[in-house]
Amino acid sequence: MRRILEAGRVAGSAKNRQPWRFVVLDDPALRERVAETVYAPGNIQGGKLAVAIVVTGSPAFDAGRAAQNMMLAAWNDGVTSCPNGMPDAERTGELVGLGDEERVINILSFGYPARERSPEDRSSEEWLARAKRKPGDEVVERR
Repeated sequence: MRRILEAGRVAGSAKNRQPWRFVVLDDPALRERVAETVYAPGNIQGGKLAVAIVVTGSPAFDAGRAAQNMMLAAWNDGVTSCPNGMPDAERTGELVGLGDEERVINILSFGYPARERSPEDRSSEEWLARAKRKPGDEVVERR
């Protein structure tokens, strides 16, 4: 948990403002209430760690960098993760306890995979095919 949170803390941000704080949802009752505010409650309820990313202002890009750092640090330690969108971010914010001009960007959930996975399990082509992403020529444009 420390490595995951540290990875978020040291993420780069515009002008080094670090416009975030990370709220670890340790309290089981709070976690359950927050789980009801995301699209997939089971991710929060079944995870070993849930972290609300709270930002001041509108630094969505910087918050994304922090989230990605945390998710990559987790994966490096064999921990899976999932960003959890919120249909009612205001309600989530009320539960988490926001300060002035703060908002919750996302709730990250972390846990151990049901079965061990390894990059060597499949070729890179197989991993890419299973990623359900648009083909490269649809998202990359050259001028």
